[in-house]
Amino acid sequence: MKAILAAGAAALLLAAGPAMAQTDPRPAGTVRQAADPALASVLADYEAWLRSVDPVTAGMEGDADAKRRLPDVSRAFEAAQEPVLSGLAARLAQVDPARLSEDDRLNHAFLSYVLRRALDRIPLDTGRIDAFSSEGGPGQTAGYLASVTRIAGRADAEAWIARLEALPRFYEDQLASARRGLETGLIQPRPTVENALTLIEPEAALTAETDPLLRPFETLPASIPPAEQAALRARAARAVAEGIMPARREWARFLREDYLPRAPGTLGLVHRPGGRELYAFLVRGYTTTDMTPDEVHQLGLQEVARIRARMETEMRAAGWTGDFAGFLAFLRSDPRFYAPTREDLLEKASEMAKRADDGLPALFGTLPRTPYGVRPVPREIEANYTTGRYFPGSMENGVAGGYMVNTSALDQRPLYELPALTLHEAVPGHHLQIALQQEAEAGPYFRRSVDVTAFTEGWGLYAEFLGEEMDFYRTPYERFGRLSYEMWRACRLVADTGIHWLGWDIEQARACFRDNSALAPLNIETELQRYIGWPGQATAYKIGEIRLREIRARAERELGDRFDVRRFHDALLVDGPLPLGLLDARMDRWITGEKARRAD
Repeated sequence: MKAILAAGAAALLLAAGPAMAQTDPRPAGTVRQAADPALASVLADYEAWLRSVDPVTAGMEGDADAKRRLPDVSRAFEAAQEPVLSGLAARLAQVDPARLSEDDRLNHAFLSYVLRRALDRIPLDTGRIDAFSSEGGPGQTAGYLASVTRIAGRADAEAWIARLEALPRFYEDQLASARRGLETGLIQPRPTVENALTLIEPEAALTAETDPLLRPFETLPASIPPAEQAALRARAARAVAEGIMPARREWARFLREDYLPRAPGTLGLVHRPGGRELYAFLVRGYTTTDMTPDEVHQLGLQEVARIRARMETEMRAAGWTGDFAGFLAFLRSDPRFYAPTREDLLEKASEMAKRADDGLPALFGTLPRTPYGVRPVPREIEANYTTGRYFPGSMENGVAGGYMVNTSALDQRPLYELPALTLHEAVPGHHLQIALQQEAEAGPYFRRSVDVTAFTEGWGLYAEFLGEEMDFYRTPYERFGRLSYEMWRACRLVADTGIHWLGWDIEQARACFRDNSALAPLNIETELQRYIGWPGQATAYKIGEIRLREIRARAERELGDRFDVRRFHDALLVDGPLPLGLLDARMDRWITGEKARRAD
């Protein structure tokens, strides 16, 4: 969920590059610090910089000072980072990788590309379109932070008040970025603005009883005397009323009166000044490859054809004798496939999550310490929100991970898709992978906090595939639902590149999902709006999953009966995510190491 801080430092951490890798998988937390003094110095200085510009991640790791701060998302601050990053890159270039250990060569290669990509991003001024999307703007970022904030004592309460007091500046900086977009022509299209307003305008009507930013104060620990609790709550309410509410109103006014009248009807970046260059950059970053948008589009078409053939097989297994379109209409309309109440949907998701837990030991040798819960998407954001999502937890702050289930519009949340959604967002998907990444404490800080979308989302989609090995899908309908979800990600490759590279309108993009998947109409529309307002991100899922499955097939082929799936998954996960090129090389070395280990 780090992507919600789109204009913050997290945007600098998309990475890819050539590879050096480790020979052997080790338990989480055993990656040692750099032995080379020069490399260790660069890593230490980069870590200090990263903690300063990304206080959200640092705070999740227990940094008390960071909990009081928000990221500086101003353009001036971003530009000021160029000499800092250039200096780190120059120092890193002076370290000869040939003289390093395998661990240190990996860290050198990884950090080298992270820095290079961060420097390449600064001139593009992506904050102009990152300031808001169809899922809202700074208010939604603040709401997310409130949802993962736990007040365990006076210091935590003071820290959250400090963040509340800093939010007006956060709003101002995002508003300034959106204004630069208007001035330079890098503008979000009209549908994205309209969707954002449906979330942003109701914020002005919030009260102290309903404001999500005050929820962390609903339950305060007994260690804080009652009179002090009342004073803290009053300070928080004042920060919201006097600082945040005016900022919300101005943000909504700006989008409605200044931005919306100038927002174009054309959807894609291809129609914006510099849009093709920006989109190609985003695709390379999200996929961690050198693929062009045209290559991504073609791959999507190939995957659509392949998956469609498997869907036809499962359709017949379900006993359907009609055509494909008729089967989709049946799935989208028959009441048996939909939960009658919000509670029923949440209970079904919870049962599936617990059943998924039961299958983990057979596939993984290392499991995370951090637990997760199954929670409804907050009602104030559910209308434009995706079907499900994962919120990372923090053992340091006493917060479990969260598998978020959208319990609105129940006739658009088919149960035949719920198993795949659960495996993707909870376990063995995002919770398992992200919690292990967070718990790799002995490795460099940037490896624990880096956002490598192709790996993370590719793993989530690979986790849906693992459901077949877990015998998780119990009916042809659920197996069809899994394939429909895979088709969804294949159509993302087609639609995202179609919109932002080929200049498609929304109907051209909609056709792939409508004609080839069982996704509900509301889900299709919500997803399309996400791709329009968040260019490139949707290309990461399928490309990452394809590479993960290719790596596994290679390991199975070369190791034969010596292949151990538990050791394989540990090798993939316990040292944290990697760009796909780095991952290939690391896993090739692991395969070589497994051959030698078994030969002994």
